[in-house]
Amino acid sequence: MLVSFSLVMFILSKYAWGPIMKGIHQREETIEKALEAANEAKKEMLQLKAGNEQLLRDAKDERDAMMRDARKVRESILDEARAKAAEESARILENARENIQFEKMAAINELKNQIASISIEIAEKLIGKELENKQQQQQLTEKLLKEVKIN
Repeated sequence: MLVSFSLVMFILSKYAWGPIMKGIHQREETIEKALEAANEAKKEMLQLKAGNEQLLRDAKDERDAMMRDARKVRESILDEARAKAAEESARILENARENIQFEKMAAINELKNQIASISIEIAEKLIGKELENKQQQQQLTEKLLKEVKIN
């Protein structure tokens, strides 16, 4: 039995042991390469994840910058519109003041013309009538003034 065991061992070691060991080594190398590939893939995934996170942060920063710029543009447009509105309001107010002043001067001139006309009328009537004394002159003046106020 020992001889048969030795013979089987010799044959196995001579012909089978080499290919079996070679297969085991190949299998170990394949497993080791697969583990290395898995580790490399894991590293690449982590790098991609970090890259994606950086891209997301960059996109968010860019969006925030665009929003700030848009707010600034909006504020400048609003400020410009407010300034134009204030300027237009001041211009309209100044025109209204000028018109009021013009109308006031026209009314004063018209009033002066009417007063002058009335004064001339009174003077004509006073001169046209001969007055004997101061009392008659005073009464006539008051009467004429009442008539003029009525008209």
